[in-house]
Amino acid sequence: MEPINSKTGMTHEEAREFIRNHFEEFVNRKNVQIANVNFAVDFVDHGADVPPGMPPGPAGAIQYVSFALKRFPDLHVQIEDMIAEDDKVVVRNHWTATDSQNGKKLAFRGIVIWRIAGRKIVERWAYLEAPHEDSRSQVEVTRG
Repeated sequence: MEPINSKTGMTHEEAREFIRNHFEEFVNRKNVQIANVNFAVDFVDHGADVPPGMPPGPAGAIQYVSFALKRFPDLHVQIEDMIAEDDKVVVRNHWTATDSQNGKKLAFRGIVIWRIAGRKIVERWAYLEAPHEDSRSQVEVTRG
């Protein structure tokens, strides 16, 4: 049986599942209020993707993702790899979306590192490539 990590309050398997469920709720199901449950009140986002001026804590994450979901209403994230070590979970993911301003299908990949303490997300580091036109949508247009 896998031991519970004293920093996170979870096993590594539970930590991976926690982050997987967070992505599902927060992004794919568009339940931005889950941030108030999953993030610690003193959550810090170090993501290179975060615009300047976001409020601290869960409120900043909610504002950022809410803005993204308005611009990209079908935003979807798919987890490709996950690694849990010590108090962190690292995720390699693939994002797809349609830009509501011009109808273009976009895609990008990223790496996100989450730090967990006391069964809450306390820090995030994200490195995302710039969104680019989704090559799968170009194939569909060519065939159509």
